[in-house]
Amino acid sequence: MAEATRILGQAALYALFALLIGYFSSAPRYRHLEPGQALLRLSFSHPGKIMADCRERNAEELAKMPANMRQAQDCPRERSPVHVRVELDGAPLYDAVFAPAGLKRDGAAAGYRRLAINAGEHHLRVRLNDDARLEGFNYERSETVRPVAGQVVLIDFSADRGGILIK
Repeated sequence: MAEATRILGQAALYALFALLIGYFSSAPRYRHLEPGQALLRLSFSHPGKIMADCRERNAEELAKMPANMRQAQDCPRERSPVHVRVELDGAPLYDAVFAPAGLKRDGAAAGYRRLAINAGEHHLRVRLNDDARLEGFNYERSETVRPVAGQVVLIDFSADRGGILIK
């Protein structure tokens, strides 16, 4: 009798577990976007410009250094943060500064942001500054986009391919 009770109890728990898995496999329903919305996705990884120029070491400085460490130029490693501004139909939508990675702040700055927008025609303007020594923005791209509901418009950056990319 105790064996039958144990088996029935186990079967009931397995059935409850299966029902929970069945329920959570389809509910609650996930909505990627609200109806009538599209998505702007900002995604990039870019090393900013070096923060300062290299400087020449004089003979006295070089003499104080160990022989295996003597280099004529002293070049800083720290990179500039990357400033990104996104405007939609002339109004600011997103504005952020992404710090360079690494302990010495010498790595690439990585940015990722999802921005839901209404589907339809929009004027998109993206500006980026990767050099802290410059005022304003040194890259800019404006484009008219016409996303349909559920479509993703990607904003990327590649200095090799001309700067800001909108796909």
